Amino acid sequence: MKKILFISFSLIAIISCKKNNKIAKAETITKNRVSELDALYNDIYQKGVFNGNVLVAEKGNIIFEKSYGLADEKLKKKLNKKTVFELASVSKQFTAMGIVQLAKNGKLSYNDLISKYIPELKKYENVTIKNLLTHTGGLSDYMLLSEDNWDRTKITTNKDMINLIEKLEPKKRFNPNDKWEYSNTGYLILATIIERVSGVSFEQYLHQSIFEPLKMENTFVYRRRFQPKEVKNYAQGYIYSDSLKKKIIPDELGNKHYVIYLDGIVGDGMVNSNLTDLLKWDRALYKNSLINDEDKKMIFSSYKTNDNSETDYGFGWMIDSTKTYGKIVSHSGSWAGYRTYIERNLDNDKTIIILQNNSTSKTEIPIKNTRRILYNQEIEKPIKLEPQILKLYAGKYMNEKQKEKEVIYENGKLYVPMSPDFKVELIPVSKTKFIIDGFSPEVTYTFIMNKNGEVEKYRVQQESQGVDKEAKRIK
Repeated sequence: MKKILFISFSLIAIISCKKNNKIAKAETITKNRVSELDALYNDIYQKGVFNGNVLVAEKGNIIFEKSYGLADEKLKKKLNKKTVFELASVSKQFTAMGIVQLAKNGKLSYNDLISKYIPELKKYENVTIKNLLTHTGGLSDYMLLSEDNWDRTKITTNKDMINLIEKLEPKKRFNPNDKWEYSNTGYLILATIIERVSGVSFEQYLHQSIFEPLKMENTFVYRRRFQPKEVKNYAQGYIYSDSLKKKIIPDELGNKHYVIYLDGIVGDGMVNSNLTDLLKWDRALYKNSLINDEDKKMIFSSYKTNDNSETDYGFGWMIDSTKTYGKIVSHSGSWAGYRTYIERNLDNDKTIIILQNNSTSKTEIPIKNTRRILYNQEIEKPIKLEPQILKLYAGKYMNEKQKEKEVIYENGKLYVPMSPDFKVELIPVSKTKFIIDGFSPEVTYTFIMNKNGEVEKYRVQQESQGVDKEAKRIK
């Protein structure tokens, strides 16, 4: 009997030892990741290209959370983990959730024409709510429309902009569902549909239907210039002024700047939040507290255009299916001095939230290396190329559809303009190969030279989505 007991105790000791070793190993890995993440963000903070808050979590457990820099440069007030930031286009996922809830409650249908709720836009035939959710509606950009057609001494609202569209009747850029094109106009209209269907303001609807139920106590719709109020622990958003040679808040540019006169628009932006609340949002999306599994499947599915092309966009989320990380849903935002990002690795339950209150040509959001550290992979270090090499690639190009494209050189970096107000940085990983900063699924630009060492063309690839295109140098 004593021998049996001795053997039993020995087995327990062995099992316990293995378990303790496993725990110790996991703790070591976690400590290493924390150290690597801190080193990554501290390095870019010291270089002056990052100023903000970061949160990284696994299965809802925070493994890294830290603040870098100032919330208010004038008052020298530091950021902290509870600081509130404007989310910019990360707001779109909340607008989409509002529409999903109303559809779930039978208040509207995804296939409803927008004219059913916005009769002012009845001339835009065949555009559905689903088209707006997935950026396949083809409506003109309201920001460009307002630039030449709005009294920029006044702050415009959703109603004002819808009236302006009704008056000017800009042509659709394409027929609904023929292609995908990112549309802030679509989400402006979705916010107005929420208001007209629910009978309350967009702000009230999100508060009572999303933020309050999830106890997101520091999340709200805030138009600081249109309806100013005091917000404690708030991060001022900074841009860089070339003329003043310093960082400023957009208000210093005068009330005719687009950030000021478009401050009354909601739906495509204007939700404000912090790390704590966004993690609550992330956790709620794994549960059925707001919607059910069927609803979530729709939100996190990539929709197709008429020619069966994937859009890689769901309802307010970018969609990416990768071999290494599984399914990733994410969204970024850039507006009024803020750069924001949220990523959810659905198959592995990992979360990355990055909130910045500096948006300059030098600002970085190191998504790829944050993810690589999270998955215990070695980080990729960008190389440094001399200005004369980078300048070789800048210029005009013509793609396969005979559309002119541009690569620009600015402040020692290469950029690709995506719109009049937004450009993405090309990060060199070799002498001729670049990746788009913070873009998921990863997009690469490879510049191809001729025998004389001149740039002949560039090649754009997005391997996970089967994208492989070229553009020839014309200037």
